[in-house]
Parts: sequence; C-alpha cells; structure tokens
Amino acid sequence: MTLNIVNKTVRAIGLAAALLVPSTCFAQQAAMIESIAQRGDETWEAAQKIWAWAEPGYQESKSSALLSGLLEKHGFSVERGVADIPTAFIATYGSEPPVIGILGEFDALPGLSQQPVPYREPRDETTYGHACGHHLFGAASASAAIAVMEQIRSGAVKGTVCYYGCPAEEGGSGKVFMVRAGLFKRCHAVLHWHPSSHNSAGDRTTLARMAVKFRFRGRAAHAAGAPEQGRSALDAVELTNFAAQLLREHTPETTRIHHVITAGGDAPNVVPEFSEVYYYIRHPDSQVLRPLYDRLILCARAGALATQTKLDINFEGGILNILPNNALAQVATANLKELNDLEYSAEEIEFALKIQETLSKPKSLDSLKKVVDRSGTIGKGSTDVGDVSWVVPTTGFTTSCWVPGTPGHSWQAVAAGGTGIARKGMNLAARVLASTAWDLYSQPNVLEEARKELDRRLTSRKYESLMQPGQKPAFDYRRPPKK
Repeated sequence: MTLNIVNKTVRAIGLAAALLVPSTCFAQQAAMIESIAQRGDETWEAAQKIWAWAEPGYQESKSSALLSGLLEKHGFSVERGVADIPTAFIATYGSEPPVIGILGEFDALPGLSQQPVPYREPRDETTYGHACGHHLFGAASASAAIAVMEQIRSGAVKGTVCYYGCPAEEGGSGKVFMVRAGLFKRCHAVLHWHPSSHNSAGDRTTLARMAVKFRFRGRAAHAAGAPEQGRSALDAVELTNFAAQLLREHTPETTRIHHVITAGGDAPNVVPEFSEVYYYIRHPDSQVLRPLYDRLILCARAGALATQTKLDINFEGGILNILPNNALAQVATANLKELNDLEYSAEEIEFALKIQETLSKPKSLDSLKKVVDRSGTIGKGSTDVGDVSWVVPTTGFTTSCWVPGTPGHSWQAVAAGGTGIARKGMNLAARVLASTAWDLYSQPNVLEEARKELDRRLTSRKYESLMQPGQKPAFDYRRPPKK
C-alpha cells in the first residue's frame, strides 16, 4: 500500500516536488488505506445487512440507523432527521475548514428481489432488491469517512469531514430537499461514487429528470351488462400512453420518456374506476425539460377529457443534471487508476461466467483492470447528486461491483451485490474516496480552482430546483396507490 501511495504522489506532483514532501505524509496516507482494510469485515457486514433489508426510498429506517450508528460509534457527531426527512442524517467530525462532504445512499428498488446466486431466484421475504448497489454505496462511503476522520483526529490533516446519509435516490429525490434545507452550504467539495459493472471517472454530466403520477377516476359498471354506464380510468391511462408515444417524435433527440402502469383495474368484467400511470421524463438540460413536462401533462389531460374521467396530477419532483467539475475529477481519476487492484478469485470467476450466460452484452473480465475516462460525456441516467453539484463543487466515479456487462437495475446486479465481487469493488471505492479527500485537504489550490470552475459553469445562472414551491418529500411514493 505504501508503494502505491508513493507512486500516486510522484505522478501527481512530479518527482522533484515529491522529494520535498515529508515521508510522514506517505505513511499517513498508507495508514488511512490500511484502516479501511482493517475494517473490511465491519463494512461488509453493514453492507450485507442493508442488502438483506432492501428497504425502499424514505422507508430505510433500519439501514439509516445502522450507518448513522456505525459512524457515531467511531466518533462522529450525528444529526438525524435532517431536512424533515426521518431517514436522512449528517455525521460530522471536525470543526475547521476545509469541509469535505461524502455522500452515502441506501435505498433499494421494487420488483428485483434476488438471492446471491447466478440464476434468477427471488427471495421469499421481500420483493425489493439492491439492483443499483446502494448498500455498497452507503457502507463504502462510511468506511472512507471514518478513515479520513482518523487522520483529522490524529492531526495529520486539518479540516472537517461530513457524511451525508441520503435516502430515496431512486425516484424520491432526497438530496434535493437536503440542498433546499441548506445542508451543503458549508462544504468546499463533495465526493460520491456508484457501483457499476466497470471502473470509470471523469468530468461527466447526467440527465435532468421529472417524475409524475397520473391518477384517473372514472365510474365502475358491468363491462358486459352495462358498459355504456361505465367511464374507464384504464382507458384514460391507455390514451395518455398513446399520446406520449406520439409526443416522442416531436421532442429533442436526447429526450427520454418511460412509464409503468401501477394500477389498471381488478377484473376484466368491471369497468375500472381507478387507474394510475407513473412517468419519468428526462433531458440533459433542465431548461429544455420543463416545457417537455408541460407537454406530457397535456397528454394526460387529453386522456381524461376523452374518457370523461377525473385526473389528479401527483408531481413526484425533479432533479437537475450533474454540473461536472474537472478540477476535482482529475484528482479522483488519478486515485482510481492508481488504486485499482480488482481481480477475481477462482470461485468469483465461476460465478461471473455463469452470470454472463444470462447477459445480452457480456464483457471481458479483463475490463476489471481498466478505468474508463467519461470526461465530456452525457450519462443516460439521472441522480439527485445533480442538485448538489449546482451548489458545491462535486465529483464522482464508479467501481466494478457487478460482473462486467451487467446492466444496472437488474437481478444480476442484485445477485453480485451479495458476493465477494461486490465487496472488492466496494473496498476499492472506499480507498479512492479517502485518498481523494486526503488530496483535497492537502492541496487547497485544487479546492480553490474547483470553486472557480463551478462559478464559470454557472455563469449568470443560479441554482433553481425543479421542485414546486413548498413541495414536500413524497414519503409514500413506493407504496401502492390509494384508490
């Protein structure tokens, strides 16, 4: 580990400058990484408990309590229930600048229950699964924060580390409410990461997203005996969906529109008096997204008008695209490239090959040793990290926690998340987070440049949430709709 730290520092600042760095710095960074290794069992146990609980957004009471308690045990001051969200928390150590924030997530996805085996086998005890790896996200970030805290406590670096326990990333937009509450104002930089099927870093953006549930209420009747007396809420949903399909032709190329019918009736011979459809609409530019959302609303209104049903629009909220920060991304990228040591055991190779038999686009296992530079690209997903990045310099990366070629939000991702494959990727992420934080504490000029870059990217724009004024978190967005 010490040799890796030396190599990383020499490459980052040059040999001549590195010769002027006290040898104690190398030893302290090595000690930080060794701390993560020594806590490996504790971190993995936490991740596995969260994986097993698989709690959906805003309902992650056990997962939130576990992570906040773990950080508290290690000496952090913990504030729970921040931003009026029961499962959101901040764990803080230190009181001096600079303040580095590390994000953690822990919510699961519906319909993706899975055992840690290389074939489809849902678990009996839950219908949810960690198909985005947030059990790893939360645990690795906590381990990194603890390692950083130890260095602050020892006096090796000056600064403050804040772990942000962020619920409901999957559609609940938890971080947006945390941003609105001003919880990130004190940070000089924020770091995050995400499980993936590959290692990547770089100056990358994402898609802004708005979410809405259209609820239609009609009139029940016997579908055969008295159909003329019914007003079908399901017909309203189907007309809305058809209109949305036609809308696609007349939107910018990078637009994404997708939906799921969450309620459509109970019996074919009963005209459905209640139906609900859940939509996401996305675009790389939030200013383009807003009018697209308004056009989607018109599709739903048309469905209600044509079927003589009542429409309720339940706006679930919106999240901004990530505002990249190259100054920070360069530091994280260098650490990921230097510290990447991923290699599967014979047992893990056997598991991976069986998983790849189920994938449509498997990739070589040799890709574990590579780091993809995503600089200048637009990711096709969305994350509420975007809102954070508009108020404080932010960067992130991914590590390979799933079998190469595995798509996110799949049962294959859930399966790998309960194995040593995920543990190795999680530990790599913790080391990269801690090393990047160390570099930022040690190089205040990078933080200064990161702030200037954020200001340049904002130009005359100000942070403007896609949420409606006064909107509250949708704590029930993962619960079945009320008829």
